[in-house]
Amino acid sequence: MNEDKATRYHRLKRWTSVIALAWGIVLLAALLATGSSIGLRSLAERGAERVSAWPPLVRIISLSLYLAFIGAINEVVAAPLGFYGGYRLEHRYDLSTETVGHWLLERVKGLALGAGFGLVGVNLLYAALDRWPNGWWLPAGAGFSLITILLANIAPVLLLPIFYRITPLTREALRARLVSLAGRAGVRVVNAFEWRVSDRTKKANAALTGLGRTRRILVSDTLLAEYSDDEIEIILAHELGHHVHRDIWKGIVFETALAFAGFYLAARLLVALAPVAGLRGPNDVAGLPLLLLGAGAVSLVLVPIANALSRLFERSADRYALDLGRNAAAFISAMRRLAAQNLAEQQPSRLARILFYSHPPVAERIEVARKRLA
Repeated sequence: MNEDKATRYHRLKRWTSVIALAWGIVLLAALLATGSSIGLRSLAERGAERVSAWPPLVRIISLSLYLAFIGAINEVVAAPLGFYGGYRLEHRYDLSTETVGHWLLERVKGLALGAGFGLVGVNLLYAALDRWPNGWWLPAGAGFSLITILLANIAPVLLLPIFYRITPLTREALRARLVSLAGRAGVRVVNAFEWRVSDRTKKANAALTGLGRTRRILVSDTLLAEYSDDEIEIILAHELGHHVHRDIWKGIVFETALAFAGFYLAARLLVALAPVAGLRGPNDVAGLPLLLLGAGAVSLVLVPIANALSRLFERSADRYALDLGRNAAAFISAMRRLAAQNLAEQQPSRLARILFYSHPPVAERIEVARKRLA
C-alpha cells in the first residue's frame, strides 16, 4: 500500500513539474510569436524614460521593468501550480505541516530573492551583449560559473537562514560524534547545526552545505526526533562522501559546461532569428525569451545525462558511507525509514529514473548495503 501511495504521489509531482515546464516554454514562445515581447519592451522603455534621461540608467530600468512584466505574467499560472505541488499535494499525502500563511510567506520570500538575482543577472547579461555583441556568451558563461561558486559558499550563511531557523546542535554527544566523523573523513566543518523544517514538512534530511570555511553539518529536527545516532551518523557519512569525492566541484564544472553551451546556442539563435522576430539586434531585450529558450534547450536535452551523472555520484557516496561508517545495518534501517517517512518510490519505472531521478532507487541502495552484511 505504501508503495502504491508513493507511486501516485510521485506521478502527480512529476506531472506538476512537466506542466510548469511546458507553461514556461509556451509563454516564452508565445511572447515571441505574437510580438508581445516587443510591446512589453517598448512599454518598459517608455516607463524608464519617464524616470531618467541618462542612457545607462534608462537601460537598467527598462531591462528591470521588462523582466518584472514577464515575471508577473508567468506567475499567473506558476503560482497556482506551485500551490498545488508545494502545498495541496504535500498535505494530501500527509507530508506537510505547513499553514497556508506560512506557504505564502515563503513563496513571497522566494520570489523576492529570485527577482533580486534575476534583475542582477539580466542586467549583467545584457551589459555583456552590449559590450561584446558577437562573443558575449564567453563572459556570460564565465560569470555563471563564478556566481555558482559564490552561491555555494554563501548559501549556508546568508541564504538558508532566510527560509529556515538554523541553530547550533545542542545534543553534545551527537554533535561531537558528527564533527569527529567529518575529521576522520578529512573534511573541515564549522560545526553541526539543527535545521528546523518541522514547521513545514514531516520529511527528514541531513546535509553538508557550503565550501571551505562555510562548510557546515545540517541535521533536520525531524531527523533528530526519530532517528538513532547511528542512523544519523551513517546519513552524514554519505554526505561526506560527496565532499571527499569532490562531487560538488564536478557538478559545478558540469553546470558551467551546460551554461557555455546554452549561451553559445542562444547567441547563434539571436543572430539568426533577430530579423525574423522583428528585433533591433541580438542585444534587444525583447529577445530575452529567445535567449532563455536557447540556453534552456541545452539543459533540457541533457537532463538524462545530468541525472545519470548524479546517480553515479550517489552510488559512490553510498559506498563511501558504508566504508567510513562500517555500519551497514544502520544504513539499511536509515534508508528504509527515510523512504517511508519521505514517501519515496521503491522501484520507479525506467523512464522515470532516466528523466527525473538524481538518486538510485531506495531498493537498489538497500541491496548494496545488504551485501555488506552477507
